[in-house]
Amino acid sequence: MTSFFNKLKTLVSDKSLRNRVLFVVFALFVFRLLAVIPVPGIDATRISSFLVNNQFLGVFNALSGGGLSNFSIVMLGIGPYITASIIMQLLSMMSSRVKELMQESGEAGRRKFNQYIRLLSVPIAFLQGFSFIKYLQSQGAIDALSLKALVLNMVIIVGGSMLLLWIGELINEFGIGSGTSLIIMAGIIAVMPSKIAQFFFTFTIDQLPVFLIYCAIGILVIAGVVYIYEAERPVPVTYARAVRGIRTIGGNNTYLPLRLAQAGVMPIIFASSLLLFPQFLAGVFANSSREILQNISSGLTTFLQTQWLYALVYFVLVVFFTYFYTAVTFDPKQIAENLQKGGAFIPGIRPGEATTDHLAKIVTRITLVGSLFLGIVAVLPFIVQSSTGITAFAIGGTSLLIVVSVVIDLIRKIDAQVSLHE
Repeated sequence: MTSFFNKLKTLVSDKSLRNRVLFVVFALFVFRLLAVIPVPGIDATRISSFLVNNQFLGVFNALSGGGLSNFSIVMLGIGPYITASIIMQLLSMMSSRVKELMQESGEAGRRKFNQYIRLLSVPIAFLQGFSFIKYLQSQGAIDALSLKALVLNMVIIVGGSMLLLWIGELINEFGIGSGTSLIIMAGIIAVMPSKIAQFFFTFTIDQLPVFLIYCAIGILVIAGVVYIYEAERPVPVTYARAVRGIRTIGGNNTYLPLRLAQAGVMPIIFASSLLLFPQFLAGVFANSSREILQNISSGLTTFLQTQWLYALVYFVLVVFFTYFYTAVTFDPKQIAENLQKGGAFIPGIRPGEATTDHLAKIVTRITLVGSLFLGIVAVLPFIVQSSTGITAFAIGGTSLLIVVSVVIDLIRKIDAQVSLHE
């Protein structure tokens, strides 16, 4: 407790740290201000009432901080950036040149890779904005727009998304923590009060046991997220001894910490973003004059309305993206080469290919635990909803997972900054 107050005192008294925290607060305030500015010529009340009974778009609405329900200028949130990240990381798996740019070109290569993601976000934002407008029109949530109004709205929506992405980059540079993650967390927290109010407005005394069980599940989820995200698999590493003159260098024993949740919260966000496409296609094809498109719409609608099937696909996607993102961000071969160059080795394992295989096996085993946990938490709201009939917290598990993981990462970075200044 004393250490906590000392760090808090350092955070408040140190001017540079205080300015970083205040900048994050100001940037998130600007984000919330933008989220309530509606696109002109759109009745946000009709859209809000339409989203009440649409739990699938409710996930996207939460990630955008309620921007979709308000049809605000930042209604897309950072969705285009997330989609562009998925595409570029898929390309890194298929193209050795892109992978080299991402992993082996140093800081300059990473900056160039992120620049490509930002450039790709612009056409994706146009596509997503157009899809949202057409889908809401097909569902009667908004009226038909003239060509001039459609172009104007598209420019505003895309510009708002790029503005939000720029705010996230400013947080990375002048604040503390990941700007995109903090924006997502702020959006979820902003939506939570309305979800809680929605529950209590429909609450009856007969639902008290269910409510207590739900609270207990929420506490267990938070504790599980903290445990999984803090868990590490230490791999022992020994540095070879070398004699230089009269000094002996090396011979130290340390360990390589492999996190159980290497992918963090990104698999949940990737899976949620990907599952929006069936919703769009079902709505757009529903009014088509072609029979094949109507059949596709009917099949997708059946899939979306079959909760156990939707939850199963969601679970599989979360597990897949956990392995995928871990494979992109953690390269056992590169780690093995760095250990060998530094004169280090894993006791009992030969340097080189044997070390690569050893690290790959460890990462595969621990990722299985982390991916299953993420998948269970992701589909937990569907299980609770189907057993209790309460829809007010339909996105509770995903929201808790994202918020808690982002808070843990933010605390780590604040501790690092405070320790550096101390």
